[in-house]
Amino acid sequence: MAGGSDYTRVALADVPTLPDGEAAWAPVRHALDIEAFGVNAFTAARSGSVVIEDHDESESQHEELYVVLTGHAEFTIDGEQVDAPAGTLVAVRDPALRRVARATQAQTTVLAVGAAVGAAFEPLEWERRGAAAFDNA
Repeated sequence: MAGGSDYTRVALADVPTLPDGEAAWAPVRHALDIEAFGVNAFTAARSGSVVIEDHDESESQHEELYVVLTGHAEFTIDGEQVDAPAGTLVAVRDPALRRVARATQAQTTVLAVGAAVGAAFEPLEWERRGAAAFDNA
Protein backbone atom coordinates (compact mmCIF):
# COMPACT_ATOMS: atom_id res chain seq x y z
CA MET A 1 0.00 0.00 0.00
CA ALA A 2 1.15 3.48 -0.74
CA GLY A 3 -0.01 6.86 0.41
CA GLY A 4 0.37 9.62 2.94
CA SER A 5 -1.24 10.06 6.31
CA ASP A 6 -4.52 11.17 4.72
CA TYR A 7 -4.83 8.72 1.85
CA THR A 8 -3.97 5.18 0.86
CA ARG A 9 -3.55 3.61 -2.56
CA VAL A 10 -3.75 -0.14 -3.02
CA ALA A 11 -4.58 -2.48 -5.87
CA LEU A 12 -7.62 -4.61 -5.07
CA ALA A 13 -5.56 -7.68 -6.01
CA ASP A 14 -3.20 -6.83 -3.12
CA VAL A 15 -5.93 -6.81 -0.47
CA PRO A 16 -5.83 -10.17 1.33
CA THR A 17 -8.95 -12.31 0.95
CA LEU A 18 -10.83 -14.91 2.95
CA PRO A 19 -13.31 -17.50 1.66
CA ASP A 20 -16.91 -16.33 2.06
CA GLY A 21 -19.24 -19.06 0.85
CA GLU A 22 -18.84 -19.34 -2.92
CA ALA A 23 -16.86 -16.09 -3.17
CA ALA A 24 -13.64 -14.66 -1.79
CA TRP A 25 -14.05 -11.67 0.55
CA ALA A 26 -11.64 -8.74 0.39
CA PRO A 27 -12.21 -6.56 3.50
CA VAL A 28 -11.52 -3.24 1.81
CA ARG A 29 -12.71 -1.11 4.73
CA HIS A 30 -10.42 -2.92 7.13
CA ALA A 31 -7.44 -2.93 4.76
CA LEU A 32 -7.70 0.83 4.15
CA ASP A 33 -8.76 1.73 7.71
CA ILE A 34 -12.00 3.38 6.52
CA GLU A 35 -14.35 4.26 9.37
CA ALA A 36 -17.18 6.26 7.75
CA PHE A 37 -18.86 3.49 5.75
CA GLY A 38 -18.66 -0.21 5.00
CA VAL A 39 -16.90 -1.31 1.84
CA ASN A 40 -15.98 -4.83 0.81
CA ALA A 41 -15.22 -6.66 -2.43
CA PHE A 42 -16.39 -10.16 -3.28
CA THR A 43 -15.05 -12.29 -6.12
CA ALA A 44 -16.68 -15.44 -7.45
CA ALA A 45 -14.16 -17.68 -9.19
CA ARG A 46 -16.79 -19.62 -11.15
CA SER A 47 -19.81 -18.72 -13.20
CA GLY A 48 -22.99 -19.61 -11.34
CA SER A 49 -21.47 -18.95 -7.92
CA VAL A 50 -23.09 -16.61 -5.43
CA VAL A 51 -21.02 -13.42 -5.32
CA ILE A 52 -23.31 -11.44 -2.97
CA GLU A 53 -25.08 -13.66 -0.45
CA ASP A 54 -28.86 -13.64 -0.05
CA HIS A 55 -29.64 -11.09 2.65
CA ASP A 56 -31.42 -7.92 3.64
CA GLU A 57 -30.20 -5.02 5.76
CA SER A 58 -33.25 -4.74 8.04
CA GLU A 59 -31.18 -5.00 11.20
CA SER A 60 -28.38 -2.60 10.19
CA GLN A 61 -30.63 -0.27 8.16
CA HIS A 62 -27.83 0.08 5.59
CA GLU A 63 -28.41 1.43 2.12
CA GLU A 64 -26.09 -0.41 -0.23
CA LEU A 65 -24.38 0.33 -3.51
CA TYR A 66 -22.98 -2.55 -5.54
CA VAL A 67 -20.43 -1.88 -8.28
CA VAL A 68 -19.67 -4.71 -10.68
CA LEU A 69 -15.95 -4.22 -11.23
CA THR A 70 -15.19 -7.26 -13.40
CA GLY A 71 -17.15 -10.04 -15.03
CA HIS A 72 -20.93 -10.12 -15.09
CA ALA A 73 -23.51 -10.66 -12.36
CA GLU A 74 -27.24 -11.15 -12.13
CA PHE A 75 -28.85 -9.63 -9.07
CA THR A 76 -32.23 -10.61 -7.71
CA ILE A 77 -33.70 -7.74 -5.71
CA ASP A 78 -37.09 -8.27 -4.10
CA GLY A 79 -37.73 -11.01 -6.68
CA GLU A 80 -36.77 -8.86 -9.69
CA GLN A 81 -33.87 -9.92 -11.93
CA VAL A 82 -31.29 -7.20 -12.64
CA ASP A 83 -28.61 -7.82 -15.29
CA ALA A 84 -25.29 -6.30 -14.24
CA PRO A 85 -22.28 -6.48 -16.58
CA ALA A 86 -18.96 -4.91 -15.54
CA GLY A 87 -19.38 -1.19 -14.92
CA THR A 88 -22.95 -1.50 -13.60
CA LEU A 89 -24.01 0.32 -10.42
CA VAL A 90 -26.91 -1.14 -8.42
CA ALA A 91 -28.26 0.95 -5.51
CA VAL A 92 -30.55 -0.71 -2.97
CA ARG A 93 -31.98 2.07 -0.83
CA ASP A 94 -34.64 0.08 1.06
CA PRO A 95 -32.82 -1.98 3.71
CA ALA A 96 -35.73 -4.45 3.91
CA LEU A 97 -35.38 -5.62 0.30
CA ARG A 98 -33.83 -9.09 -0.07
CA ARG A 99 -30.93 -9.18 -2.48
CA VAL A 100 -28.57 -11.79 -3.89
CA ALA A 101 -26.19 -11.81 -6.85
CA ARG A 102 -24.79 -14.68 -8.88
CA ALA A 103 -21.79 -14.46 -11.16
CA THR A 104 -22.64 -15.21 -14.77
CA GLN A 105 -18.95 -15.12 -15.70
CA ALA A 106 -15.93 -16.53 -13.87
CA GLN A 107 -13.87 -14.03 -11.86
CA THR A 108 -16.76 -11.64 -11.27
CA THR A 109 -15.92 -9.04 -8.63
CA VAL A 110 -18.53 -6.86 -6.94
CA LEU A 111 -17.67 -3.96 -4.64
CA ALA A 112 -20.29 -3.39 -1.93
CA VAL A 113 -20.55 -0.03 -0.13
CA GLY A 114 -23.06 0.63 2.62
CA ALA A 115 -24.08 2.58 5.69
CA ALA A 116 -27.20 3.72 7.49
CA VAL A 117 -28.60 7.10 6.49
CA GLY A 118 -27.88 9.79 9.09
CA ALA A 119 -26.08 7.50 11.56
CA ALA A 120 -22.47 6.93 12.52
CA PHE A 121 -21.14 3.79 10.84
CA GLU A 122 -20.68 0.72 13.03
CA PRO A 123 -19.14 -2.42 11.51
CA LEU A 124 -21.35 -5.48 11.73
CA GLU A 125 -20.29 -8.44 13.86
CA TRP A 126 -19.52 -10.71 10.86
CA GLU A 127 -17.08 -8.12 9.55
CA ARG A 128 -15.36 -7.65 12.92
CA ARG A 129 -14.91 -11.43 13.30
CA GLY A 130 -13.56 -11.82 9.77
CA ALA A 131 -11.20 -8.86 10.02
CA ALA A 132 -9.79 -10.29 13.26
CA ALA A 133 -8.48 -13.22 11.20
CA PHE A 134 -6.25 -10.78 9.31
CA ASP A 135 -5.08 -9.08 12.50
CA ASN A 136 -4.10 -12.45 14.01
CA ALA A 137 -2.31 -13.74 10.90
